[in-house]
Amino acid sequence: MDKRRVVITGMGMITPLGIGVEKSWEGLLAGKPGIRRITQFDASGFATRIAGEVDGFEPEEYIEAKEIKKMDRFIHLALAASQMAMDSSGLKITEENAERAGVIVGSGIGGLHAIEHYHSVLLEKGPRRITPFFIPMLIVNLASGQISIRFGAKGPNSAVATACATGSHAIGDAFKIIQRGDADVMIAGGTESVITPLGIGGFNAMKALSTRNDEPEKASRPFELDRDGFIMGEGAGIVILESLEHAKERRAKISVEMAGYGMTADAYHITAPSPNGEGAAQCMRIALKDAGVAPSEVTYINAHGTSTKYGDEIETTAIKTVFGDHAYKMLVSSTKSMTGHLLGAAGGVETVITALSIDNDIVPPTINLDTPDPACDLDYVPGHARKTTVNYALSNSFGFGGTNACLLLKKFKD
Repeated sequence: MDKRRVVITGMGMITPLGIGVEKSWEGLLAGKPGIRRITQFDASGFATRIAGEVDGFEPEEYIEAKEIKKMDRFIHLALAASQMAMDSSGLKITEENAERAGVIVGSGIGGLHAIEHYHSVLLEKGPRRITPFFIPMLIVNLASGQISIRFGAKGPNSAVATACATGSHAIGDAFKIIQRGDADVMIAGGTESVITPLGIGGFNAMKALSTRNDEPEKASRPFELDRDGFIMGEGAGIVILESLEHAKERRAKISVEMAGYGMTADAYHITAPSPNGEGAAQCMRIALKDAGVAPSEVTYINAHGTSTKYGDEIETTAIKTVFGDHAYKMLVSSTKSMTGHLLGAAGGVETVITALSIDNDIVPPTINLDTPDPACDLDYVPGHARKTTVNYALSNSFGFGGTNACLLLKKFKD
């Protein structure tokens, strides 16, 4: 049986650059940094005191007031981004199509705000003061659950938790569900909000975060010689995927087409990527093969590019392994230089960014790239966005545990 074509018809995005696709996209094209001093808790005693917070987010604008307190912030962000994506798609889920519409939205960590808060409640006031909504507030799959309840989607429902590859795996898995005919519509992506004392403290203990506290806007420096770690961000990125037939039948506006999906494991180390980048390279190869696309056809890679020493070098090595001489002709940028690293939400947000790059024929820049690491010698679009025709683009996501996800998107042609 021929594989069904799958397209993106709606997008929602909340990032440290703004609430909504338009504000975040404008910030990215302007090279605007979204990193600032942490305000969600007193970080004065922490090695890292900066992060990519979402400013001005009011859950009341998207969720009934009585429901807000039943959910952690990561679910608030997921519901809001899903509403944006549904609104932009014009899709209506009805009793007639509900069983053919599903949800896969993941989170790397889940409700850390709720865990920390109710642990304090337990210690200070005892177990009787724990809310009965505590467990549904924090478990990862309640983002998908709440979205399905909101929109009445009764089809395939799942959640992914693959660290920093979560959002990309969620979208890739949803893509395959539609492609093989098990659903016509999927709401898919990632969400994360763990800018908390334990979140920052835990990553500080691993020496994973930048401590460039005096220059927050310059702290996320992918591929830069003096980078010193990633910056944690929060947000959500959601896409509406539909079979081409379903989208055409309802005359939906089609943004781009999903072309290929790869997933692999490094089988090497709990946090470090394999030194030769073989897991990442094989993941990109699988995505290309799945799409039937030659490496030379790819114009742009939205890199994982976290601003960590080994991560950036090894991703560069993997790209050169797969693309050979063409690696030096492609554009490769890390939008994490502006958003920070949204962990489980990164792949969802970066899929939206990659789709917008194809749709608008413009590639967002890598900012703070003044003196490139000699081991990072590709065209990372330093400083300023660049206009170019983008027919095929790849989005890379690599997570702790050596888990890898690559999504290949292409310009839609009927």
